[in-house]
Amino acid sequence: MVHNPKAKLKTLYVMRILQDETDAEHGLSLREIIERLDDYGIQAERKGLYSDIQALREFGVDIQTFQRNPVQYAIVRRDFDLSELMLLVDAVESCKFLTKRQSRALTTNLKLLASDHERALLDRRIHVPGRISSKSDSVFGCIDVLHEAMRKHQKVEFMYYKYNVDGNRYATHDGKPYLVTPVGVTFDDGYYYLTAWNDDHEAMTEFRIDRMDKLKVSDERATRNEQITHHTYEGDEHESFGRFVGDPMTATLLVDADKIEIIMDRFGDAAEIFAKNKDMGKAVVKIHKSPQFFGWMAGMDGAVKIDGPKSLKKEYSDYLFKLAKESS
Repeated sequence: MVHNPKAKLKTLYVMRILQDETDAEHGLSLREIIERLDDYGIQAERKGLYSDIQALREFGVDIQTFQRNPVQYAIVRRDFDLSELMLLVDAVESCKFLTKRQSRALTTNLKLLASDHERALLDRRIHVPGRISSKSDSVFGCIDVLHEAMRKHQKVEFMYYKYNVDGNRYATHDGKPYLVTPVGVTFDDGYYYLTAWNDDHEAMTEFRIDRMDKLKVSDERATRNEQITHHTYEGDEHESFGRFVGDPMTATLLVDADKIEIIMDRFGDAAEIFAKNKDMGKAVVKIHKSPQFFGWMAGMDGAVKIDGPKSLKKEYSDYLFKLAKESS
């Protein structure tokens, strides 16, 4: 008789089979488990399987018994349930800073946390049409380098790129590398940003991490000053539009009744909503005044209007006048 070295690992193979093929809805009978083991070339009997299942339970594996005909066994509790995995997959597929290759790899790894039946549901779920993906594979590596530099209190050096009107990538800063003190990494609107102290400007500067190249930890020690020590990320996310933060202020907006949900989606519970009449609501919100906020307003096509303060109404009017003049 030829000895099968896998036989010593029979208990572990039982766990793998249950992990792959069972969940809260699907179980396997002892006969089915024996058949699966036979596919691995492992001979098993019912009595031995009882001992394997009990050993796994004592080890902490949550194997449930389904009183069906025949009796079935299943691993029900997992690190993530199906709804949580769907949420994670959707988040990965929607991330703009991930390349398509990175997105596929992460999704594949997430699917390994599910049973075979749940993986089939995830496969049908995964479809994000028109997703904008990054062209750079380096984001995760850059974040690791930045955290290393902050831990060591060193500056970082990198090239930074943007796109010109022809759609071609070009190096900023006259083609010279930046040398800055990393202060923090933030995530906003699908992208990671580095907040850094720039000695040349004596001010904080932001860089989009997926536009960096040749990033490395410098031998030069990080700058230390009061601005860096006491730097905070002011304002809630809903107050600013993208990474363009202007003067903070409270604005009163008049909103068509059928557009109230847009205000709630944009500003959340921080928005104070009052009924002006049956066709219009009044929203009091905190914003950061900026061209991006005015652009958002213009995109509402008159369904959202500025009621106050008067200075904000005047600036928005000037913004629209400038747009009309430039387009004529």
